[in-house]
Amino acid sequence: MIRGLLVGFAMTALIASCVVHRLMSPRLTGTCDGACEHYVACKPGHSDGARRECTAECPEVFEDRDSLMAYESLTCPDAVEYIDGRSAKSATAKPR
Repeated sequence: MIRGLLVGFAMTALIASCVVHRLMSPRLTGTCDGACEHYVACKPGHSDGARRECTAECPEVFEDRDSLMAYESLTCPDAVEYIDGRSAKSATAKPR
């Protein structure tokens, strides 16, 4: 009986966590508009032209809805690095 209660509690917790994750996670659109919104929101000090440039280049970079959704799910540092590349500061080697 106790085992059944524990299994029931575990299932309830699992379902609740899925619902909370679904409500709290960013909405993935799978569109260039969504990907560019994510990029601009993540890029500190973005210029006004950043969204226009992103929108113009997006169809050349991303092939399909799945790749756009994968981009939208990236953390902000990874999303900016994917588009802008690594900064020169982080790519330079320290002198010995």
